[in-house]
Amino acid sequence: MAPQTITLRPHHPGDIGWIIHRQAAVYAEEYGYNNDFEALVAQVATHFLVHYNPARDRCWIAEADDQPVGHVFLVQHPDQPTTAKLRLLLVESSARGTGLGSMLVNECVQFAREAGYLKITLWTQSDLHAARKIYQKAGFHLVHEERHESFGKQLIGQTWDLYLDPPPPGEPSHLSVRE
Repeated sequence: MAPQTITLRPHHPGDIGWIIHRQAAVYAEEYGYNNDFEALVAQVATHFLVHYNPARDRCWIAEADDQPVGHVFLVQHPDQPTTAKLRLLLVESSARGTGLGSMLVNECVQFAREAGYLKITLWTQSDLHAARKIYQKAGFHLVHEERHESFGKQLIGQTWDLYLDPPPPGEPSHLSVRE
């Protein structure tokens, strides 16, 4: 699949249900995540639908030949109005290697700048190597790691930040680790 055959569009009715399904199925198959992960995805997706503010939030659906092959959300952080959260990045196996992951993350960064956010943050797991490479390529920096048991596994959760302007004085800009 060539990158130029992929188009991005906003979410339509039915897309959020598809996102929950695909996140749960792909992460179960590829990473062994259990139903707790599906529940978290459903909470994130439901929160997006209930609190959707088009001036501050977005969901992009990537399509190839009119079939969905990826998605991502950018939403306002609930406690920090100048911070956006990148959520639920997924690229279907049929579209991997096309640059779609970077395209979706770059859309988030561009929209965040246009919406006036100062920072984007995201939470991921250390075992999601391909996603971490995409975040690094986009300029995100690892700022925190913490071991936890979730989704039926022992994991290392990671917080990554991207400042759209230089970080304010006193704002942490280095990795902190909690066991």
